[in-house]
Amino acid sequence: LLESRPQSGYYLRQTAPRPAPPAITTPATAPTEVSISELAMQVVRANEQPGTVQFGTALPNTDFPAVRRLHRILSRIARDPRRNSASYAFPPGDPDLRLQIARRAVDAGCRFDSDQVLITNGCQEALVLCLRAVARAGDTVAIETPTFYGALQAIESLGIRALEIPTHPQTGISLEALQLAIEQWPVRAVLLIPSYSNPLGYCMPDDRKQALLELLGEHDLPLIEDDIYADLTFGTQRPRAIQSWDRDGRVLLCSSISKTLDPGLRVGWAVAGRYQRQVEHLKLVSSMATATLPQMAVAEFLENGGYDRHLREARSAYRHNRDRCLDLIGEQFPEQTHATHPEGGFLTWVELPPESDSMSLYHRAMREGISIAPGPLFSPKRKYRNFLRINYGQPWDRKTEMALVRLGELIRNDR
Repeated sequence: LLESRPQSGYYLRQTAPRPAPPAITTPATAPTEVSISELAMQVVRANEQPGTVQFGTALPNTDFPAVRRLHRILSRIARDPRRNSASYAFPPGDPDLRLQIARRAVDAGCRFDSDQVLITNGCQEALVLCLRAVARAGDTVAIETPTFYGALQAIESLGIRALEIPTHPQTGISLEALQLAIEQWPVRAVLLIPSYSNPLGYCMPDDRKQALLELLGEHDLPLIEDDIYADLTFGTQRPRAIQSWDRDGRVLLCSSISKTLDPGLRVGWAVAGRYQRQVEHLKLVSSMATATLPQMAVAEFLENGGYDRHLREARSAYRHNRDRCLDLIGEQFPEQTHATHPEGGFLTWVELPPESDSMSLYHRAMREGISIAPGPLFSPKRKYRNFLRINYGQPWDRKTEMALVRLGELIRNDR
């Protein structure tokens, strides 16, 4: 009922109702080739324009004290002649960092040794390496829909076919539809973001995560689990990773610090179970190593830098931003608008009225310095024309709010 405004006081919240979540998705029922790379590159380049309000990129807010502390650690290590930061950190990567990742994984319910951790150039490289380990060109991989366009780009680049599975905006991928798909098509693997997915923002309940793993065990299929947003829960308990229930090494867990700390450092990792040796070899022949200096700095920060305190601050900021974002969407967007209500992360998936065109909206908004991620980016065949993804994670100020108000005006004027 109330909201706080910095250095101003407490105010009654706006009374406009928040939009209801969209319905479960209903994709085509056959594997398809992916063709979104050209569109993705166009959107990514446009989002780099200076002064743009960044609703379109999945970048975190880096204006936190912890990020500045991490940068100071980075600078100090670079100047320290006793630290061998100029050498290669060959796969599997810096041992101190791998130890800290293994220790922190306990919060996700996972139990693995540091020698099972492979450091990568961000989560994107981890996803690509894991895809290469479990599938070949022409194979079929089952995915949730809509899904992260970086994963779609990876699938496209490897010549893999994507099989979209109906996905609920609150509970995730339909296990019933997935089972039918596995029985009907030669699925080689499943790729999911089960905790605060990109773009839907859902978190799959624990019983469904366990049921998914049991289903994959019955068909002896691997799961590539992108766990990159799970630390940003708004609740009191971080969601468990599906890998935490894995007993036969079929889950390939991927993550990074890109959404919680600093995307520019490109520090990610993979814990690939029975595919670990293969993934390490692919890492060596594809990029040789991940930069040593960022690994050292992240390792020291995770050990001594107050990461848990930073997460509490980031979660609070993102939760406030989510509330304000959904309030404004309810006030400013057309009546037929729907939006997901994530309980973690910083992304919401917005369904506009059926006659809306998010690609046209994207171009009109960019001319006014507002970026969005249009819905066709998140489907192999550029579906979701009247959908868009909004990032509410950037610093929330009057410029951000007025940009969202203006976005609502553009949508209404286009009807």
